[in-house]
Amino acid sequence: MSSLKAKTLFISGASRGIGLAIALRAARDGANVAIAAKTAEPHPKLKGTIFTAADEVRAAGGKALPVICDIRDEAQVIAAVDKTVAEFGGIDICVNNASAISLTNSQATDMKRFDLMMGINTRGTFMVSKYCIPHLMKAENPHILMLSPPLDMKAKWFEHSTAYTMAKFGMSMCVLGLSAELKSAGVAVNALWPRTTIATAAVGNLLGGDAMMRASRTPEIMGDAAYVILTKPSREFTGQFCIDDKVLSASGVRDFDRYRVDASVPLASDFFVPDDDVPPSGVTVMPLR
Repeated sequence: MSSLKAKTLFISGASRGIGLAIALRAARDGANVAIAAKTAEPHPKLKGTIFTAADEVRAAGGKALPVICDIRDEAQVIAAVDKTVAEFGGIDICVNNASAISLTNSQATDMKRFDLMMGINTRGTFMVSKYCIPHLMKAENPHILMLSPPLDMKAKWFEHSTAYTMAKFGMSMCVLGLSAELKSAGVAVNALWPRTTIATAAVGNLLGGDAMMRASRTPEIMGDAAYVILTKPSREFTGQFCIDDKVLSASGVRDFDRYRVDASVPLASDFFVPDDDVPPSGVTVMPLR
């Protein structure tokens, strides 16, 4: 495959950030996008709603279905999937992008926040995938993509934020299991993770404000990398834990500076990137401290 024209994507958390970037890249091909997220009313700290995202998808050339959906709620997930199928006739691609984060140690993590992260990241990813799979099984080139990290089981990823790491690695464990479960059916299941921090609301609000935003890449790098994965033959590319710039480099991209927020500021490494993962030629990233 070389296009997502007329393909239907169900994307959780697509009202802003990386989810929206993936939606817009698909829209440029003329894809149908179900924007499944909670934000229906403007938020003072979070740009975008499901309705503004739908407008952007349509402006980019795609068709959009904004759907209010809290992926912790089984009835809402079922309803959102059913609405998507009723609107577009099926689902070709499921993107599990919705996520919750709290970089806190055991004593600073209250159980309500623990349950939120596990409910959205791990349980929500499993549940959205579960209810999309029957429709994906009918698609020509079906894909599930998790926005989750390689399973690099090092204590350093857990020691400062055990609950968050468990929740994100839970998403990646879904990749490991579902890719094997669905391989014979031809449904690809892969993960995509950024080498650097990405200029999203989470980075701006939680990880260091403007300084960290300037040291980041734009969400478009994840949109472009996801596009490369989602246009691969599903029977030939599955069970992979991908890093954004390596995916793009393998597809022929050489200019990564265009994704930088501020080329004068060294790029900041994201969490969970394995120490032995070598970036593409010419890319330098400041290691985590």
